[in-house]
Amino acid sequence: MRTSILKSLKPDIIVEMLDMAVAFENWNKVMERADMLYQCVQCIHEDRQGHRTKGLPLTYIHTERPLFYYYGFSLQMRGMAHQKMGQVDQARACIDQYAELEWMEELDDAGMQVVQEFRHRAQVNRYALEIEAGHSEMLEEYVNFLLEHPEECIAGLRTIVEAAVRYRWQIDRVLHMFSSQVQGVGVKLDSSNNADMYHYCYHRALYEQCMRRQKKAVEFILQALRLADELEMNRYFKKCASLLESLREDATEEQIGRYRTFLEGIG
Repeated sequence: MRTSILKSLKPDIIVEMLDMAVAFENWNKVMERADMLYQCVQCIHEDRQGHRTKGLPLTYIHTERPLFYYYGFSLQMRGMAHQKMGQVDQARACIDQYAELEWMEELDDAGMQVVQEFRHRAQVNRYALEIEAGHSEMLEEYVNFLLEHPEECIAGLRTIVEAAVRYRWQIDRVLHMFSSQVQGVGVKLDSSNNADMYHYCYHRALYEQCMRRQKKAVEFILQALRLADELEMNRYFKKCASLLESLREDATEEQIGRYRTFLEGIG
């Protein structure tokens, strides 16, 4: 992209565009926007360096966060896109990059805090990447990490349950360890992890179905169904309804009654 165009862009606007692409799970678009953000910030950085070298006043561009935050965020989003497209080696390379941002110049206390945040995020995403890739030998270490960082619990359990369904792992012991942390998941919305809550409930239902615990599967799919409706995730709502219909014969009358009442409420 031409420098003149990059200079006209605002990093925070590109971040919004990235968030929208992620919401639609358009990973090619995520990659494109992440590259655009990286180039935009690189252009701003080089422009400032040129002014500093010449002793000129630095150009002012308002950003909600320190400039190098956008370097880290662009790499994180690029890594996510690679991961979702099954490009594990490329995802690892991105994680390694945003894990080490100390090379940035003139880091103040706020800057060092951003560096630490990305280092933590890299550790979280590195675990998730390896679990998604089927490396069950990492499971115990990941579980211990989640126990030490309960704020990552729902997202982490989503990753573990999705992998368990994909690779046919038996994870009852892990789920028991986190039973108190996930009690009430899906009862009320929490903007920090709504999508993770939905995906955890949906894949937990699939896991329980695989374990031939059909009534328990129905409970989780009912939670996922309600979340999909409240979050206006229409395509996921259809997936939930389809799964519940496949479990209808094994559901209790009480569960079917709740399902009917729910459908009548949104009709």
